Amino acid sequence: MPTKAMVIAAPLSGSGKTTVSLGLMAALVRRGLEVAPFKIGPDFIDPGHHGPVCGRTSRNLDGWMLSRRYNRDCFLTHAAGADVAVVEGVMGLFDGADGGSQSGSTAEMAKWLGLPVILVVDASRMARSAAALVHGFAAFDPDLKLAGVIFNRVGSRVHRRHLERAMESCDLPPLLGCIYRDTALAIQERHLGLVTAQDSPLDTDRIANLAAMVENSIDLDRLLDSLPEVETRPAGYLSAVPTALLAVARDRAFCFYYQDNLDLLQKAGAEIVFFSPLEDENLPPDIDGIYLGGGYPELRAADLAANDRLLRQIRQASRAGMPVYAECGGLMYLGRSLTDLEGRRHRMCGCLPLDFRMQDRLRRLGYRRVTLMTASILGPAGLRIKGHEFHYSTVMETGEELSKAYRVEDRPGGCCPAEGYTLRRTLGSYVHLHWGSCPEAASRLAASCLEYRQLRH
Repeated sequence: MPTKAMVIAAPLSGSGKTTVSLGLMAALVRRGLEVAPFKIGPDFIDPGHHGPVCGRTSRNLDGWMLSRRYNRDCFLTHAAGADVAVVEGVMGLFDGADGGSQSGSTAEMAKWLGLPVILVVDASRMARSAAALVHGFAAFDPDLKLAGVIFNRVGSRVHRRHLERAMESCDLPPLLGCIYRDTALAIQERHLGLVTAQDSPLDTDRIANLAAMVENSIDLDRLLDSLPEVETRPAGYLSAVPTALLAVARDRAFCFYYQDNLDLLQKAGAEIVFFSPLEDENLPPDIDGIYLGGGYPELRAADLAANDRLLRQIRQASRAGMPVYAECGGLMYLGRSLTDLEGRRHRMCGCLPLDFRMQDRLRRLGYRRVTLMTASILGPAGLRIKGHEFHYSTVMETGEELSKAYRVEDRPGGCCPAEGYTLRRTLGSYVHLHWGSCPEAASRLAASCLEYRQLRH
């Protein structure tokens, strides 16, 4: 079934594209349409908000971590069965790996997928100049189709009329609507970006208000009529017969997972069972491995520390040789302690001889290319995987029986500190890996769990 599709972009971050994207999704769903959400870039938080609005899991697309083919396959597969696909962009429309190309940008992804762009412009401090800005974006890349414009944070009806007249006086993409400034619709933020859906879910009233914002401001019929139809394709494979049981932490403290990573694990034969380090006193029974994703353990450190029974079970599993894999927040949870911004020290699992301290400023940010220096539960030495790093904490190493499995490079190819803290079959790192860049890593983790199961039995 053909699916209509669009990319929501902006001239720069902070223009309101997430709010507008959520509003469009909510308004389309309220029309009875099936909406498939996507997010460009290594973002976990925005997709978490997309899902409850659309009733479908949001997928990450990424021009640096993932190949063109992988992105197209992901989009065409997971847009299947939807009436409309909404792809939320990242940063400014043309912002990517460097100033000299569109590599890794929203514009590049829109062209890879053959989709038109709807440009969301913060017009709060502009009138006729807004038309000049739109003209520049429309003319900058002739190969990119700019299908329409939405002005956001419009101050009044007079302001709106100035903007409309400015657009009418030029040969520009159509103005699809103007959204008046309303701080009540803004989504709360904190140090890693927006507040997660787990901590601040969009309730029914909030979703209804987002839908009403779009319905009252944007010509949805005109927008839908302007969109192309894409021939999607359903997934062509079934998950493998489960051969090992993998426990995945998922709650308010641990919620940063690429859905594709979980799918690749299942395809490789891992059966996934979720558990909550905050709520569950015991690990799920008969498991063969543990996967601890990122999130905000620093905000729940006291509660995590109080769950002594689970901390002890994870520590015992690690010491028994069970495969344990952790990223960023999960890495901090595997350490001996986590000290928060108030200087309070909280005891953690103690699987790795590391102590972590939160800082009041960003410590590391950016794409990472990881090469395995030694064989690990993710694969043999020499395996290369791409990911992203973003954290406010620092690690104090003791060097006790601890090796590092990763050689790490940033996006331009510069060296970063060695990573991938390894002890027995426990592996933790600050880097969030996307196994779509190297599906073998997911297969090897599933195989490691199966090996442990066979040893147990």
